[in-house]
Amino acid sequence: MNYDKALEMYGSFVDQCPRFERKGKTMPYTSANGHMFSILNKDGELGIRFSKEVQENYIEKYNTSIIKSHGAIMRGYILITEYMMNEKDLVPDLLNESYDYVMSLKKK
Repeated sequence: MNYDKALEMYGSFVDQCPRFERKGKTMPYTSANGHMFSILNKDGELGIRFSKEVQENYIEKYNTSIIKSHGAIMRGYILITEYMMNEKDLVPDLLNESYDYVMSLKKK
């Protein structure tokens, strides 16, 4: 998926989640409680952060992987595939789940 389309979709997903907002002009992301929990990289790939157990479950369930950004592995983040992005309510649900997860962590 090209970056502009991914950015548009990411914005619409975050807009469906009133508890947080998108940040970042050149590298869009969401954060709460001092923890980043989603990122859209320059390749138009979306990553969402989860606990290790949830991450492993979703990697298997959605046949995806850990996301890489700028050549670095983003530990704790799964790659949201194009298939997942096209599932109407899935990504907003995952974003809300990820938000709940980072809110359970110790504040940075």
